[in-house]
Amino acid sequence: MRSNVLQSQVQEAGIFSAYLKPAFFCELMNRGEALPEALQLVQERLSQFDIKELRHRTSNAETQLYRLGITFTVYSDREAIDRVLPFDVIPRVLTADEWAFIEKGVQQRVKAINLFLWDIYHDRKILQDGIIPADLVLKNANYCQAMVGVDVPGGVYVHINGTDLIRDRSGQFLVLEDNARTPSGVSYVIENRHMMLRLMPDLASGMPLRSVEDYGLRLHRALCDVAPEGVTNPQVVLLSPGIYNSAYFEHVFLAREMGVPLVEGRDLLVENNHVYMRTVAGLRPVHSIYRRIDDAFLDPLAFNPESLLGVPGLVEAYRQGNVTIANALGTGVADDKAVYAYMPRIIRYYLEEEPILGSVETHICAEPEGLAFTLANLEKLVVKPVGESGGYGLLIGPHATESELEDFRRRLTENPSNYISQPVIDLSVTPTLCDAGVEARHVDLRPFALTGKTTWVLPGGLSRVALRKGSLVVNSSQGGGSKDTWVMSV
Repeated sequence: MRSNVLQSQVQEAGIFSAYLKPAFFCELMNRGEALPEALQLVQERLSQFDIKELRHRTSNAETQLYRLGITFTVYSDREAIDRVLPFDVIPRVLTADEWAFIEKGVQQRVKAINLFLWDIYHDRKILQDGIIPADLVLKNANYCQAMVGVDVPGGVYVHINGTDLIRDRSGQFLVLEDNARTPSGVSYVIENRHMMLRLMPDLASGMPLRSVEDYGLRLHRALCDVAPEGVTNPQVVLLSPGIYNSAYFEHVFLAREMGVPLVEGRDLLVENNHVYMRTVAGLRPVHSIYRRIDDAFLDPLAFNPESLLGVPGLVEAYRQGNVTIANALGTGVADDKAVYAYMPRIIRYYLEEEPILGSVETHICAEPEGLAFTLANLEKLVVKPVGESGGYGLLIGPHATESELEDFRRRLTENPSNYISQPVIDLSVTPTLCDAGVEARHVDLRPFALTGKTTWVLPGGLSRVALRKGSLVVNSSQGGGSKDTWVMSV
C-alpha cells in the first residue's frame, strides 16, 4: 500500500507533474503493477529535478558530444551532414530480472544463427528437411558462394551481433530484427554512460548499475579466440572504409577501446595467401580482422572489381584459413527480414528448444498468401523492404496517406519478394525530455552480443527513442535519439 501511495506522490512531483500516462506500457511510470524498488528509486530522484535544470544539462551534453566528435553522418542527395545523436538525460531502466531474460534470449538466438549459417554453407540439412524454403536462402542476395565449404574457427560466423528488441503493450520483449553483418551503435552505449555519469552524478550516485566499460576488452578477447589455429599472439585490426563512412567515429572509438590499429584497405596487402599490415617498420602479419566494410567491397578480386575500399586477395586468404574475418562473409542471410519469419523454427530445429524471445508476426510478400494478406490490410500494417536498414523505404500503414498506400500497392505488385509486412506494435514508452516538457516517447533496444569461445552480452545496449510525438521510427537517420540504458544489478 505504501509503495502505491509513494508512487502516486512521485508522479505528481517535479518533472512528472504534467506527465500524461499513456495507454502504452510505460517502463518507468505505468507498468500496470507496483514498480520494482530500483525503479522507484530512479523515479524519486528524477522527481527532484526541474525542467530548466534538465535542459541546461542537455545543452551541456550536446556541446560535449560535438567537442568529442561523437557524431554520425546523414547522407542526402546533395550533401553529407555530421550530426550529434540527440541524447536524452532521462535514462531507460531495466531490472536485473528483465536483463537476465534478455541475456538468455539473445545468447540462444546467436547460437542458433551460427548453427544455421554453418549448415547453409555446408550440409544444408535445414533446406533438405523443408524447414525453410531453399530459394529464400540460396537465391538470397546476401548468400555468399565463396563461403560454401569454408570452415570458420570455432564455427563462429557472427562474432558481433545486434538484436533489435521492442516491448509490446503488455511489456513483453519481442525481437524486431537481427543485425548479423556489421551492427553499429555500441559506441553510443558506452559514451552515453560516460555522459550520464558526468552530467547526472546526483542521479546515478549509489545506483546498482551494471558496468559497460569492458566491451573493448571483451571484443578484443573474442577476436583473439577465433584467430587461425596455432597463432599464439594474434594481431587484430579494425578495417574501416575511411573517414567518409557514417559510422567512422565508432570505428575510431572501437579501435581505441581494443588497443588495435585502425586500418583501411590500402594499409593491408596479401602475399602467398597471408595478410600483412604496412607499418613504418615493415610488413606485419594480421590474423583477425574486425571489418566494417560490406561484403561487396571487401575484395575487388572476389566481388566488386571497382572497389577501392577492400584488399585484393583477402577472400582467398580467408578461405585458406590464414586470417579470420569478423563478421564472416555471407552472414547477411541470417538477418534478412524474410528469413526472420523462420527464426522460431530455426531455433527449434537446431537447439530443440522453444524461443525465449518472441517474434513479431511476419508476412512474407514473396509468398502468395503473404502478399494477398498485405495488400488487403495495407492500411493496418508496417511494410519493410528486406534489403534496407536505417528506417528507409518502409511504410507505416496507419500513418500513410492514400497516395502513399497506392504507391506501395504498386511496389508490392511489381516486386513482392522485396517486402515483408508486420502488424503495428504498440511500442513501449519512457519519459523523455521534449520541447513541451517531459513526455512519453517510444523506444527500442539493441543489445550487443560478442561470441568467441562463449557468447557475452553487454549489459544494457542502445536504447533509441523516437523524439517526434507519436512516431514509431527510432532510427537516428530519421530523427531519433538515444538514452543511457541502465541495467540494475539487484
